[in-house]
Amino acid sequence: MVKHSDLLICDSVNIEKYIKSEYERYSPKTAYISYGSDVVPSKLSDSDSRFVDWMNKNGLKPNEYYMCCGRFVPENSFEIMIREFMNSSAKKDFAIITNENDKFKKELEKKLGFSTDPRIKFVGTVYEPELLKKIRENAFANMHGHTVGGTNPSLLEALGSTDVNLLINVSFNNEVAGDAALYWTAENGSLASLINQTELMTVEERTALGEKAKARVKNMYSWEFIGKQYEEIWKLN
Repeated sequence: MVKHSDLLICDSVNIEKYIKSEYERYSPKTAYISYGSDVVPSKLSDSDSRFVDWMNKNGLKPNEYYMCCGRFVPENSFEIMIREFMNSSAKKDFAIITNENDKFKKELEKKLGFSTDPRIKFVGTVYEPELLKKIRENAFANMHGHTVGGTNPSLLEALGSTDVNLLINVSFNNEVAGDAALYWTAENGSLASLINQTELMTVEERTALGEKAKARVKNMYSWEFIGKQYEEIWKLN
């Protein structure tokens, strides 16, 4: 595909670097245009039955839960996030929004015994965009453990909706969030320590971080900005 393409549009600076390095012999022509998102609040009100019913069903309260959202696969760091949350002193819940994968779940239960920790809550999938946005807006913090890929859509959406985002420290996440998020590593104790620090943040500190994240999405990842980049690509090619 690289060999015969006229132009490769990469949604990440680091993906573009990989393409140029890995397929250097083909002298690929590339361009970087990210995926996009928005910072528009959810259309659902705090009292909307869809949101209230979902929260009640899963035993959650606004601003009293951490969350993560992603495919239930090892490369999204679920083992690390669950282990570290269990080892943290957080009194809040950890809502895991993901698909079913019984084999992987049983493996994690055997390793971690998370079923003994009432804070760990697998809440299934949420495919309604406005509901998911509302859930993100009411989260105390979002955890993002994706270690592969380019510009992750769920990360952009979280940056536009959740004030505090705790990201695994890999190049893709750094590229997207910059200093608008807090970072952890796969090392034992790293995320647990960050969670404990997050618990001590003031409302002002949390709000400031959220404003920085929203500004980053608006300035660098808005659909309007990305649309203009595509227009320029078509004009040139």
